[in-house]
Amino acid sequence: QVQLVESGGGLVQAGGSLRLSCVASGRTRSTYDMGWFRQAPGKEREFVASITGIGSNTYYADSVKGRFTISRDNAKNMVYLQMNNLNPVDTAVYYCGATTRIMAIATMTKAAQYDYWGQGTQVTVSS
Repeated sequence: QVQLVESGGGLVQAGGSLRLSCVASGRTRSTYDMGWFRQAPGKEREFVASITGIGSNTYYADSVKGRFTISRDNAKNMVYLQMNNLNPVDTAVYYCGATTRIMAIATMTKAAQYDYWGQGTQVTVSS
């Protein structure tokens, strides 16, 4: 089993920044590909960004490209999501996911492809 714990959420004004963190423990592997998803009330969980375990290749949803940056520190079993120029539509619970499957990074965009999830961290952007 792999346990994931997110942190770093909060309330921020439009145009502000937040940095989310996700720490992995248990039977984690640095080769696992990781992703960030978000879920707003009444909506499905949607893909935000992903990063491969080998090579740290990244992929982003069009809605966050140029504003968000995903990164990882395998030595610390950490994955980060730096979010800049936030706007109210970014308000959601943000989840960190890990997948044991081998996929092309551009296909790692569906929540069903991830095997482990954290409990989520709330991000609220006020206008």
